[in-house]
Amino acid sequence: MKLTAGQLYKKLVTDNNLIGQKGKITFNLMNITLEVETKDTVGNLVQEWIKAWMLKENIDFGDPPNTQDFPDFQLDLTDPKKGLLEVKCFDYDASPNFDIAAFLAYRRSLLEYPFRLDSDYLIVGYSMQGTDIIIKDVWLKKVWEICGPSEQWALRCNVKQGEPTNIRPIKWYDNSRTTFKPFNNAKEFVEAFDNTQRQWARTSRDAVTSTWLKKVISGYKKTTGKVLI
Repeated sequence: MKLTAGQLYKKLVTDNNLIGQKGKITFNLMNITLEVETKDTVGNLVQEWIKAWMLKENIDFGDPPNTQDFPDFQLDLTDPKKGLLEVKCFDYDASPNFDIAAFLAYRRSLLEYPFRLDSDYLIVGYSMQGTDIIIKDVWLKKVWEICGPSEQWALRCNVKQGEPTNIRPIKWYDNSRTTFKPFNNAKEFVEAFDNTQRQWARTSRDAVTSTWLKKVISGYKKTTGKVLI
């Protein structure tokens, strides 16, 4: 069964009532079973559960060649530029601090695959109560709908020793409690990315930065047939 990301979201979240469901993580070794209370593995296990659910529902999808490759799932098996789906999880009782992508890797990726800007992000917010994992909310978003600026950078990133390492989301789902709002469109997002690489001393003057934005915008139109807005 071929589904778009929107159709998959409806089937998973609306039709199957995912929000509010409870689960547990158990580990069994030598006939000893324990229920896991730590959050370290929740994200990976939720992604594996979604994969198992898609198999059960006979939904068409492809896996990347390597587990760390983008995207997590390819929903369109006839066009590699469409149906790109990433799965992200975070603790709903804290801020969403998952990594969207490594900054420099994403810079290279958009030059080669500018259609990646059309990817969908299936985001699961969970709460852990003892050994129970409770699904609090689920979103389907584009990258620019979950990203925004920070106090010091045009694009919020995880910054180590003054260097942006990974792109991080803002709290897109609670505008009343956050100073910085999500970007309005994909073009605002790539412009903020460009401004960030120009802020960073390591990339501010290199040859890639000087033409990056222009190449991404033109490459997006060439690969998708659409103007980046």
